[in-house]
Amino acid sequence: MSSNKDNRIIMKYPQPYNQETVVRKQTNFSFKTREAVESGELFETVGMKVCKTIVIGDVAVGKTSLVNRYCKNVFETDYKATIGVDFQMEIYNILGLPFSMQMWDTAGQERFKCIASAYYRGAHVIVVVFDLSDIKSLEGARRWLNEAIAENSSHSPDIFLVGSKKDLLKQIDLEKMEEYAVDFAKEFNAEYWSVSAKSGENVDLLFIRTASLAFDQAILREYEDIQNIGSGKKQQIGNTVIKLNNNPPNREASKKKGCC
Repeated sequence: MSSNKDNRIIMKYPQPYNQETVVRKQTNFSFKTREAVESGELFETVGMKVCKTIVIGDVAVGKTSLVNRYCKNVFETDYKATIGVDFQMEIYNILGLPFSMQMWDTAGQERFKCIASAYYRGAHVIVVVFDLSDIKSLEGARRWLNEAIAENSSHSPDIFLVGSKKDLLKQIDLEKMEEYAVDFAKEFNAEYWSVSAKSGENVDLLFIRTASLAFDQAILREYEDIQNIGSGKKQQIGNTVIKLNNNPPNREASKKKGCC
């Protein structure tokens, strides 16, 4: 858990790092999200939602350093390579509602690829990391990202391309690498960020942005489910599949019975 709890309280829509690669163009939480927050209509259902974020990329690009800087506010120079996957949980207060984000730090070694890829499914956010000081790792990011997208073909996760180790580059070299990275991000409809786990630069801003976009999408999905009420379609909530009634429920009657 993070040592800076104030950074997990989000009341304003966070801005992107690079305007050229913004996928979701809005500058504020969607109208439906703000409406739901004001009415309190979706408090219980959204509060139980968990956003799954996977962090992928070549070995030694700084995935674990990135996650540990954000979740534990630490940086170490002698990390051992991740075996399989590591897991962290972050809990936010977004516009007054609780929201949780699972962060899956996956191994970048080829021999663990089968293990790691099993955890790709159901991702709401894909964070693919490359080393800004190693252009080959950007091409490696393409391979990892293609696999993660294939495992989530039934929906469209938010994708973030993250250049790590920003502190190692001179400004002129950083600008050149960012040109390549921005082109790559546009190809995959991803949002681009440059960060430094060593200094902490942009790390909090990155994950606050990922959590906010995931929260906004969770609200919109809830509205879609509500619109399906009356259609007789089956809906899945967590691991439970329920069949919706053909008629919308009486909200006042539900309150009297104590239903949620």
